[in-house]
Amino acid sequence: MTRKERAIALFMQGANCAQAVCGAFADLMGMDFKAVCRMSAGFGGGFARQREVCGAVSGMCMVAGALYGYDDLADDTEKAAHYRLIRSLCDQFKAVYGSIVCRDLLDAKKAQDTAPDPDPRTEEYYSTRPCARQVGAAAEIMEKYIAEHPVF
Repeated sequence: MTRKERAIALFMQGANCAQAVCGAFADLMGMDFKAVCRMSAGFGGGFARQREVCGAVSGMCMVAGALYGYDDLADDTEKAAHYRLIRSLCDQFKAVYGSIVCRDLLDAKKAQDTAPDPDPRTEEYYSTRPCARQVGAAAEIMEKYIAEHPVF
């Protein structure tokens, strides 16, 4: 199973978009799956359904940070290199979907729903939202980058 397929499967099992992408890479990040799910829990729906940055994109960026991030907080060169990586990943997502903002990616009615209560995961939910495709795209972008830039 590819990371893309794993991310989509996690989303279809009830994970939010950020959890689905992060969860698909938990083993590579050297983190426990449950810890990854907890860490990424608040990013779903564009930061707790506020429809800000897409959770799938946030998940992709968290994976990139775990694998390629910097830890010398005073090293501006490393920071700039990492920011360039994140921008490149986001640009690849934008090239397909036109935005990395949740409300822009959803239809107008769904974009206005910012209540913190999640929608029931029904057949209609999955068939009327682009989220599974976007989860897959974010995971695929990250998977491709990892293949081209192995960390291990």
